[in-house]
Amino acid sequence: MTLARGPHYWVFLIILGIALLAVALYYQYILDYAPCVLCIHVRMIIAAIVVISAVALALRRCRLARVAGHLLTAALMVFLAERSWQLLGTERGWVLGSCEMRSGLPAWLAVEDWMPWLFRIHEPCGYTPDLPLGFTMAEVLVGLSFTLTAVAVLLALFAFADLKRHGDRDRDDTR
Repeated sequence: MTLARGPHYWVFLIILGIALLAVALYYQYILDYAPCVLCIHVRMIIAAIVVISAVALALRRCRLARVAGHLLTAALMVFLAERSWQLLGTERGWVLGSCEMRSGLPAWLAVEDWMPWLFRIHEPCGYTPDLPLGFTMAEVLVGLSFTLTAVAVLLALFAFADLKRHGDRDRDDTR
């Protein structure tokens, strides 16, 4: 599948990730909606997807790197779907008592200290803001993350099949 080999998927994920982070920051700093721990987890996963996508874009001509990029992206999408589902469950009352004011990250991964403007937790979980068309941020994240997870897993399977079929003859002719 051409999408699994070419640059378009990675560029799309970079643009989408930056747009999602920009929307989150707009809601935080302009509309004054403070992020909760699950919101920060979602931001961290989206930022990781942007970084992995940028690396995968740069290394896309190497089949092995492409497979690794697709596998990492698929794994991150699964985590994104889980955190989004948890956020929606907390908002709707399906999940109770699972939200603290700590990120749960090890001390050596202090992203809250490195980039507090993006990753600082401000409040416990409870609700997410309404977006245009009457959906909440959690509802949109669930729909988006489950769709992206399905696409990422499918592309990872195509990339793996391409690697298995052709091996990693250093590079291929993908543009």
